[in-house]
Amino acid sequence: MIDKARAHTQDKLSKYRKHLLRLALSGIFAAAIFVFTQIRFPTAIGYVNLGDGFILGASFLLGPWAFFPAAIGSALADLMAGYPVYIPATFLIKGIMGLVAGILIHGKSVGVIRKLSACIIAELIMVIGYFGFEALPFMYGPTAAAGSVIPNLVQAAAGALIGFIMFSALRIPKERLLGTAGVVES
Repeated sequence: MIDKARAHTQDKLSKYRKHLLRLALSGIFAAAIFVFTQIRFPTAIGYVNLGDGFILGASFLLGPWAFFPAAIGSALADLMAGYPVYIPATFLIKGIMGLVAGILIHGKSVGVIRKLSACIIAELIMVIGYFGFEALPFMYGPTAAAGSVIPNLVQAAAGALIGFIMFSALRIPKERLLGTAGVVES
């Protein structure tokens, strides 16, 4: 009976540790996404930044929970950059990027094809999402929004490259910190 109670307590502590680790990593990644989004290169109607690579890195460690640091870090970056009109769109677009990439690369062993697919799909969400938002009548309209497609594709390529570097850099810490099951699996 005592052993059963001890095992139950250990299981609760393990689950609590996973939730705490997920929360801490989410905060760290939200801050990193915010900071690396500040490293930007101006374009005609906005800027290209390096934050997408860290969204993909968060997806690798956090799985679908990457929605939160991606959305929060990116939206705060728009606030600091003086683009408040973009905050709601950025929150959704970047959050969905993190969610979808996290779903695609969540699991014990993820091959190169799944990592590449996650990068491509997440970055297409960004390009299409911003085009759709900027094409709205109260923004720039479709013609002007089309001008942001090429800069967003450049940002997508940079984000995918940084994401792949982060996948490699985070493989061993993921195994050590999270075990083979990952943070979001309980």
